[in-house]
Amino acid sequence: MSVRTLVVDDDFAVAAVHRGFLEALPEFSVVGEAHGGGEALRAVEALRPDLVLLDIHLPDLSGLEVLARLRGRSGPPVDVIAVTAARERETVRQAMSRGVDHYLVKPFTRTAFQDRMRQYLARRTEVQRLGQWLDQDEVDRLLQHRPRSVALPKGLSAVTLRLVTDALRDCAGDLSAQEVGERAGMSRVSARRYLEHLVTVGKAEVQPRYGMANRPSHGYRLT
Repeated sequence: MSVRTLVVDDDFAVAAVHRGFLEALPEFSVVGEAHGGGEALRAVEALRPDLVLLDIHLPDLSGLEVLARLRGRSGPPVDVIAVTAARERETVRQAMSRGVDHYLVKPFTRTAFQDRMRQYLARRTEVQRLGQWLDQDEVDRLLQHRPRSVALPKGLSAVTLRLVTDALRDCAGDLSAQEVGERAGMSRVSARRYLEHLVTVGKAEVQPRYGMANRPSHGYRLT
């Protein structure tokens, strides 16, 4: 059964992009869009989604207020993933304290977005498989208090990942995929795959860069 998802973003074009990203994943189905906080709350009551992709910057209620109201309602529980450009430490802290399941910072690539959705799905599946009563090991695993090794996606190697990480660490600023590839001795396409993996697991961040003729690219740096 697919994860019924509500997309909330005040930018109609961005919401459409996120919808497209999700609709490419067979495990998810988009049940609706909302473009304001009040509209999002009404949509949750009407559509009963399993998951809400929630922007923080909304025109009427902030995403944090929407999150607080969702957690205080008496209806069926709903998971929330923040998908937002808000990067302030206090905003992230408040989102975490109000029970956000993931926090994905814009801008991001389609691959990074879909990898994060798959991570969410894996954790959701794990929770559903557990019994009614949990032992300490299971509690620790759910709360992620116990560090666990993250398997590399197929086609990526630990040795090459270290080269990419070292290239970022040795630079005071950010680097494009082309620049990382030149420093690590690989193609731009290969470097970008490793960089997107680092972004997905939270070890790097990506920001838009504008070079000649305002042609956009992306700059990566370690977090």
